[in-house]
Amino acid sequence: MPSTHVASPERPSALRTSTRDDPLLDEPTRELCTAVADGTLAPARLAVIAPGGHGKTAVLGHLARRCESRGRSVAWYGQQDVEGADLVLVDDAHRLDDAALGDLCEKAVDEVTDLVIAARPWPRPAALTTLLSRLRGQVVLRPLDARRVAALLGRDRAELAELVRAQTLGVPGFVVRLAAALAAVGANKGGTADATADGTGLPPAVFTEFRADLDRLSPQTLTLLLAATSGAGLDVDLLAGLLDTDHDGVARTVAAARACGLLTHDGAPVPVVARAVRVLVPEERRLAVSHRLVRIQLDRRGPVLDLVRPLLGSDSSGAELAKAFEAAADEATERDPRLAATLYEAATRAGRATTAVGSRWAEAAARAGELDAALRLADAVIASPDADGRAEAARTAATAFVHKGQLDRARELYRWSGTRLSRLHSALVSVQQGTLADAESVLSERNTDEPPTLATAATATLVRGVVESVTAGPTTALSTLSDAAETLDPVGDTLFLPDTPAAVGALVGMQCGELPLAEALLDHAVNTGGGGRTTRTRHLLLAAWIRMLRGDLDAATHALPSVGTELSTRDWLFAVALRAGLARRTGDPTALRDLWADVREALPRLRIDLFTILPFTELGVAAARIGERDRLAHHLQRARALLAALGDPPLWSATLHWNGLHEAVVSDRPDEAAEHARALGEFADHSDYHRALAEAATCWVDAMGNTVDADRVDSAARALHAAGLCWDAARLAGQAAIRTTDRSAMVSLLESARAMQGTVTTSTAQPTPRSDTDVLSERERQVAELVVAGLTYRQVGDRLFISAKTVEHHVARMRQRLGASSRAELLAELRALVTT
Repeated sequence: MPSTHVASPERPSALRTSTRDDPLLDEPTRELCTAVADGTLAPARLAVIAPGGHGKTAVLGHLARRCESRGRSVAWYGQQDVEGADLVLVDDAHRLDDAALGDLCEKAVDEVTDLVIAARPWPRPAALTTLLSRLRGQVVLRPLDARRVAALLGRDRAELAELVRAQTLGVPGFVVRLAAALAAVGANKGGTADATADGTGLPPAVFTEFRADLDRLSPQTLTLLLAATSGAGLDVDLLAGLLDTDHDGVARTVAAARACGLLTHDGAPVPVVARAVRVLVPEERRLAVSHRLVRIQLDRRGPVLDLVRPLLGSDSSGAELAKAFEAAADEATERDPRLAATLYEAATRAGRATTAVGSRWAEAAARAGELDAALRLADAVIASPDADGRAEAARTAATAFVHKGQLDRARELYRWSGTRLSRLHSALVSVQQGTLADAESVLSERNTDEPPTLATAATATLVRGVVESVTAGPTTALSTLSDAAETLDPVGDTLFLPDTPAAVGALVGMQCGELPLAEALLDHAVNTGGGGRTTRTRHLLLAAWIRMLRGDLDAATHALPSVGTELSTRDWLFAVALRAGLARRTGDPTALRDLWADVREALPRLRIDLFTILPFTELGVAAARIGERDRLAHHLQRARALLAALGDPPLWSATLHWNGLHEAVVSDRPDEAAEHARALGEFADHSDYHRALAEAATCWVDAMGNTVDADRVDSAARALHAAGLCWDAARLAGQAAIRTTDRSAMVSLLESARAMQGTVTTSTAQPTPRSDTDVLSERERQVAELVVAGLTYRQVGDRLFISAKTVEHHVARMRQRLGASSRAELLAELRALVTT
């Protein structure tokens, strides 16, 4: 039969495209098609094996057009006479009978005609396997990338490319289908499709395109697909029970679903397919499959968490479902306490008694940060004589009260709980409240009734470290606290704790000058999730506090938003004190006054303990700054009494006196400042850090009396700087410079202050590099920025370590140079200059 040109017929397919540079095909596939069309691979013997929708027909069509464009004849097997054709294309070879496959095997021997065969990976009859073995290569079909997806969507919907690719995994058939559906939705709305929608971000209307696909599936395959969207995965035993078949039957059904392109290699449905199933299959049928899966898994005592997720929010109930929700909650509680709490609640709605799950539910809620819900649930369990887990519920409630700052109630509940872990937590609270005897008694107990778990071992070490911070040197305490943190590491993110070794170690480190170690403990805890969600905020706040001590005010300020707004009482106290400390250090009285309104309202509900001395004393300095120091007098008096009960331990007492010194300086009370300096002097031998505080305090008292020994001040400031207190060091040198009458000493101290600022930065814009056209000097620009920001001359001077009078001189010179006739005009000129 003579060779004739045979045009390929139009084949109905979602993969047809009129785009000249076909976006369905990647560059390697187009190059391969070109090689076949040009005869480079003659005779071509290629297979295109891929699930439905992956682009097999598109490849064959593209190859046909390339060959036809070069004058080569093309024939589609089974639709046209293939005799004499230069290229024979076979689509859906998996559907051919043995006779047709045998005929193709004979044609594969022909060394003249090119042969390209496309088939799904299943079914795979023996004759098809024989045929494919005679071919010489395979076309690899790759998912569409975002660029090609955008090309198919068109310019009006190109912004949806990433969304569509995520939903389709780049499967060409699904992309083309969604592109057409989105275009239709957009056309019906007279514009671009609205993709703000449900679940996937795609309009629900686009999923109706999948109805025909689902209707064509066999009952077994549809049930498998429902199981996959219900979290069954590829658990062969579970699926065998659901499908009433053996392992081979499951394998055949999975292969059929994969061949249709509905399932990925790991057995998960393509996201858009999963959503289509949820939209199109009646809810009662989906729930029936989910219930049966849960029942089978409960009988097998297997995990049910993934299987019950689709049932959340349904109206289903009953003892079996309640049991499933409870089992799923127990699975989730370690890694996702919020989900666990939701599942325990679902179990009670399905019929489980609240007191039966209340203890575990309370702990999950507490670990998720829902302290009030945890207290309510725990209280119900404690009050019920027959409830399960009453001791554990009491410990959870006690720990919640620690986070809320109610330590008396916490100790009462810990003691009632009576477990070893509860007694250790009670011992920790005892030290916080100023009582060492209880802690030492608990530490000396011989525990033979309960297993020595990591949690109890870490907590015992933590308590020992806190006791050592009171009775021994900081080095010993920090070593013990570091050991506690390491012991807690493997389980720390699964526990609800009153405090963590990292947090307590950071508090100790900050109060003895060991800022690098404190920072390392906190960084490790944040990175590993030590202490779980409820202590993450505490770790972040303490890390920001360290940055403030070092003078890195911008970093501390930028860290604050990361802690969120839903804070426990204890975290709120640290957060507001940190904000007050930053406002004080940046000379922002307006921010201080705004904060103080909230502090004043909260003070009656706040209680001081050993671990909150730091924020309370910082608030004391802020209160003095705005004339409200009497508001904190009661709390600070309680702090002094607590420390006295502990024997005035230098590590904890030094903070009270150091911030008390600054409170006296701000209030201009030299006698009071001298008392704090004397107290700090008594701690000088405790460590180099305490010696630096004592020497600096003496210099402050001298400066208040206008007596400045420049060398001594410089030495004291450098010692503070070496201890990590960069801002305090710079302030001491700067204030001493302002108060000295010795011109050379003033200049020397100002230079030292500037050198020791560390990373201190202002809250205004940074100075821009000076150009030849600048009308302000570098110093004048700094002054101008702060004046424009609204600071007074004194505040500007404090910030730049110059006197208010010097600031006034700078402003006068700038006004003269700029020709400003009024202050308003000057401010307008300066604002224009410093914002350029």
